[in-house]
Amino acid sequence: MINSLLIANRGEIACRIIRTARAMGVRTVAVYSDADAKALHVRQADEAVHIGPSPARESYLVGEKIIAAAKATGAEAIHPGYGFLSENADFAQAVIDAGLIWVGPRPDSIRAMGLKDAAKERMIAAGVPVTPGYLGADQSPDVLETEAGKIGYPVLIKAVAGGGGKGMRRVEAAADFADALASCKREAASSFGDDRVLIEKYILSPRHIEVQVFGDTHGNVVHLFERDCSLQRRHQKVIEEAPAPGMSEETREAICAAAVRAAKAVDYVGAGTIEFIADASEGLRADRIWFMEMNTRLQVEHPVTEEITGVDLVEWQLRVASGEALPKRQDELSINGWAIEARLYAEDPTRGFLPSVGVLDHLLIPRLSDFSVRVDTGVEEDDAVTPFYDPMIAKIIVHAESRSEAAAGLAQVCSLTEVWPVRTNAGFLHRIAVNQSFRDGFATTSFIANAGDALTGASEVRQRLLDDAATTLFSREVHNAGYRGDIYGSVRHNRRYGCETPWRDTDGFRLNAPPSRRVALKIGNDAAATSVVLPHDWEDRETSGVQLSDGIVVFADGEALFVTQRVDGSAAASAADGAILSPMPGRVTAVDVAAGDVVTKGQRLVTLEAMKMEHSLTAPFDGTVEELGATAGAQVSEGTVLVKVVRVE
Repeated sequence: MINSLLIANRGEIACRIIRTARAMGVRTVAVYSDADAKALHVRQADEAVHIGPSPARESYLVGEKIIAAAKATGAEAIHPGYGFLSENADFAQAVIDAGLIWVGPRPDSIRAMGLKDAAKERMIAAGVPVTPGYLGADQSPDVLETEAGKIGYPVLIKAVAGGGGKGMRRVEAAADFADALASCKREAASSFGDDRVLIEKYILSPRHIEVQVFGDTHGNVVHLFERDCSLQRRHQKVIEEAPAPGMSEETREAICAAAVRAAKAVDYVGAGTIEFIADASEGLRADRIWFMEMNTRLQVEHPVTEEITGVDLVEWQLRVASGEALPKRQDELSINGWAIEARLYAEDPTRGFLPSVGVLDHLLIPRLSDFSVRVDTGVEEDDAVTPFYDPMIAKIIVHAESRSEAAAGLAQVCSLTEVWPVRTNAGFLHRIAVNQSFRDGFATTSFIANAGDALTGASEVRQRLLDDAATTLFSREVHNAGYRGDIYGSVRHNRRYGCETPWRDTDGFRLNAPPSRRVALKIGNDAAATSVVLPHDWEDRETSGVQLSDGIVVFADGEALFVTQRVDGSAAASAADGAILSPMPGRVTAVDVAAGDVVTKGQRLVTLEAMKMEHSLTAPFDGTVEELGATAGAQVSEGTVLVKVVRVE
């Protein structure tokens, strides 16, 4: 058995690997960049080595530094986690050539499945059904557009070396193809160093079904059943579950057998995932499920498979890498209950899911007594979310006897999750979890896009937050003034922070005496006060929040509302006056206009790359570019004026 392990990754996956390694008595070594000097995975490991500046390309993606760290600390093996160098065959070979154990598949297997076009050709030869599309070597834009026309719109452009939803664009019509192709190639080159693409037919009622496979060096390959990863936004998974809703035993047997054939076709060793796309217009049928790609690594969503099978996949990885046979045969594996996982991201759904960065001053993800809840995270309260890496805060996994119970548990956990001041998608996840189509198991990959404001909007929740804020302020005033009588009643509203601390700053709120029953409060940095009618149930209303030095934050259904005690200066310039600001720290990847250009509303002006995704900034109205502060390749901070547009009179 491996005695010491270097983890060539960060965040929650590094912490996840450390947890299993510690249980197995394996010494762990972490690596970290400047931004991660105080990160949780660094604190948890037995030893940690600094490997460079904050940008991943100067630290976590530099294989030579990682191998040197392993050598310097006496680590016997390297586990790549997922992302970064996990599917880099050259790095895997370099690890082996350095005399270290690579906890992953053979380099040749990674190469065979790493390029989507070559992988599909191999799968065809192995008798695995594949999605119709273009896999040709000719990458000229004209040829690609012609082939897309032959396939028939809509089509999907995918980076040959891609993964994680990056380097992928859905194209509805020929007129949109050129722009989508250029953006896809640019993102692919930035993320993978390879801008080649393939084109697939876009399935109109798609579900994303994947199968967990595992092989060892003794020729054994098993599957650990399927997962449904259809809940996606911009091709990135949001909620995953195992098993897949509506999966018959006959169909399960067919796709799992195909997955095992796929793994055997590349002599696979270790943990891997065979991804399929299903046309669910007539339910899940074996003849309507096609191979998409193979991920030659552990997956982000592996916990749902662990929960339903009782298997620790990281332990299996370490045992197989040590030369042991698989711990279980296929006939010893079975499905037990249902597991659903949600990815809690630092992002703001109300602002187009823009990433949110900052220190996690308040972080609460509850464990529930009625459900089995697992939280895999790489942060704790007071840790920071930086702009350099993926903005995932945690994975919330609920395991129950049935799907309905697991969904109910997930909804409850997301509802009670509290994060501040970093914005999150907890409320968004809660609205998915209580959505009837999701509860019925009919969601496809277009579910989130089609649902629109029903998932991203939170008007009802905002009113509840306003009512909770008014209740909190009124009740504290009652408590602090020592009032008694029927009009005030007893104060039983607060489950989080009680009424111990007096808070009567009239600049932050004003209590209007009965019978008006109105509370005036200020939301964030709003200059004007908001008047809220005190809820009739205020005496028994249960609210949740935290006291800050300059106000309070109240929480409900995963959302947060900050009620401030002061107004801090004037509001920053926004697109309303033509100033296009950088919504987050990032790198300018493209500037599409010049000073003096005439632009139309919605026209793309600048493209910004942050947290490994591209964000297009567009003109807020018809006008002329008066100022241009953006330069391609430049790093910019949040709030930087990139373009100034003046209206056309």
